Amino acid sequence: MRIINPGGPIGVFDSGFGGLTVVKELMRQLPAEDLIYFGDTARVPYGTKSKESIIRFSIENAEVLLKRHVKMIVVACNSSTSYALEVLKNKFDIPIVGVIDPGARKAVEMTQNKRIGVIATSATVNSYAYDKAIKYFDSGVKVFSQACPLFVPLVEEGWMHKKFAVDLAEEYLKSLKRARVDALILGCTHYPLLKNVLKQVMGKKVYLVDSAYEVAGEVKRVLEIISKNRKGKKAQYQFLISDRPQHFQAIAQKFLGRSIHVELVADK
Repeated sequence: MRIINPGGPIGVFDSGFGGLTVVKELMRQLPAEDLIYFGDTARVPYGTKSKESIIRFSIENAEVLLKRHVKMIVVACNSSTSYALEVLKNKFDIPIVGVIDPGARKAVEMTQNKRIGVIATSATVNSYAYDKAIKYFDSGVKVFSQACPLFVPLVEEGWMHKKFAVDLAEEYLKSLKRARVDALILGCTHYPLLKNVLKQVMGKKVYLVDSAYEVAGEVKRVLEIISKNRKGKKAQYQFLISDRPQHFQAIAQKFLGRSIHVELVADK
């Protein structure tokens, strides 16, 4: 692991808006840390892409952040974590944190009946990454997965509060309700933006595992281990995207509750 500037920013990348759920938690849990976010909005969604494309996109995204001298990278995209996390760790000599293990660990901790549901993109479901992670933490747990590919474009368009969002969730989640899961992993960082809809459909007795919250806690633990966390300084935030800056800015500002400047990165 190369020596990292403790004053450097934390880099976060995702395919689009979803990683903002991680950013918001990082802002809350690590208020002194500078953050640089890159949303690859030109190529969203990743969940319908091939493994090879997801790996290539993920490497390119990491390189965008490394050019800005980040001290660690958070892979906020579940599809990227599923297929590219180990590739990134082998290629780049800085701490890199994914979103799957923290969410799997929390779900195993919270389930009472050992029946865990996972909702994710098609790529993440087909990778069986959550199944493997959950079984690692508790081999006795039964895992029920459901791909929800239309949730990402729903969030990207800002339609989280439309009535058809509930209808869509009812259709996607009916098999998980039949399976009587008592913990549900939101296996895409876009999905916490639909948390109210998912609560309405699944009911109060099902614990929703917000991967954004869990991964922010993991980042905090990593920084404490390597003694690279900052304290007592007002943080600076940068937002980079590959397409549709005005659209991104409008939704991001509403979600984060603050004004932001968005920079278009056309040539990755």
